[in-house]
Amino acid sequence: MEDVGSSHIQLALALRDELRSLEDFRERQKEQRKKYEAVMDRVQKSKLSLYKKAMESKKAYEQKCRDADDAEQAFERISANGQQKQMEKSQNKAKQCKDSAIEAERVYRQHIEQLEKVRAEWEQEHRTTCEAFQLQEFDRLTILRNALWVHCNQLSMQCVKDDEFYEEVRVTLEGCSIEADIESFIQAKSTGTEPPAPVLYQNYYDREVTLSSSSPGVHPSCGMIKRFSELLHGSPKASLLAASAAPTDAPPPSPSRNEGVYAAVAVQEAPGPPTLPAQGYRALYDYRAQNSDELDISAGDILAVILEGEDGWWTVEQNGQRGFVPGSYLEKL
Repeated sequence: MEDVGSSHIQLALALRDELRSLEDFRERQKEQRKKYEAVMDRVQKSKLSLYKKAMESKKAYEQKCRDADDAEQAFERISANGQQKQMEKSQNKAKQCKDSAIEAERVYRQHIEQLEKVRAEWEQEHRTTCEAFQLQEFDRLTILRNALWVHCNQLSMQCVKDDEFYEEVRVTLEGCSIEADIESFIQAKSTGTEPPAPVLYQNYYDREVTLSSSSPGVHPSCGMIKRFSELLHGSPKASLLAASAAPTDAPPPSPSRNEGVYAAVAVQEAPGPPTLPAQGYRALYDYRAQNSDELDISAGDILAVILEGEDGWWTVEQNGQRGFVPGSYLEKL
């Protein structure tokens, strides 16, 4: 399943890179399109402006022509009546109207020529822009087609890989035995077949006597200090205890000196740490030493217990090395 997830992540990264390249291509096309659109806007505005002027000059030209025709007809009517003075006035007006019509015609022709020139430029730019847009569309469709083709191939290959990975999972599941897995887990993680022993009450002084009798090399420190205190206070019980604790060949205490009280107590210094007969134990859990006087153990290791400490830390030996480990991590063989 991790292989499937990793392959999917790699495919997603590849698709993301491909999409980034498509985005960059689209941005480049947008910039090119803006340039062509700006040129087309400029030419279109110039064409519309000249078209408007041409239409206005056309209207003025047509109006001047109508005025000239009216003046000519008025001159002809006055000429028929034979009034000389009115004939001259009508003739001058007709001439002015005709000159105005000729000027309006010239302006109208000029605007038409300019409009035609701008229209030809607009047509050329329009053709160039359409060709550029067509080429951009061709490139866009080509790149999009190729990208979709590559994506389909990648997805198809990913499906094949996924099917191979899933087939491995199915084969593994076919060989899976629930009972065997549970039994293996119990054997690897079991902590014993018996429940923990109950915690019993222990009298402090009885424990000292027991330790002193069972471990001759252990310092009877607390009991010895208590006996010292009783001796200093002159307790008769202390005298009896001191007498019983003193060796048989020790000289009797001298009442004339205070040091005799201490001379009556025999203290034996242990040459080394108290040791018990080594017993075989198995480690139930892994433990990593936290201090230099501790020992690393792994689940299933066979250890020799040298001393079971009352504080829960036991002295063990493994492969010639000694150190402290938690006693709750061990099981007796």
